[in-house]
Amino acid sequence: MLRTPSSERLMARLDGREVAAVDLHYLEGGVVSGTVVILRESGLRESEVPALLSDLDESWLPGVDLRAGNLSFTVVLGDVMGNFEAVPPDGGGSI
Repeated sequence: MLRTPSSERLMARLDGREVAAVDLHYLEGGVVSGTVVILRESGLRESEVPALLSDLDESWLPGVDLRAGNLSFTVVLGDVMGNFEAVPPDGGGSI
């Protein structure tokens, strides 16, 4: 998990397997906007996505609610290509 004062990133798990990367952004007025990247290799079916979003809503976001309109998700299907980190110009390791 990665957390800042206004956002966090987590991996969603379903039945013991990682199925999605989730970025949550806490906006003004108590609104949360999330990006959910469904991992293609997870085998998650499109019909399972609403249950995953509902679980994220209930488990991670007690102060907001999809039905109340102060929570929204953008859902993307994707592949993990790797982790890329910044390297200083002198090549002396990660920043």
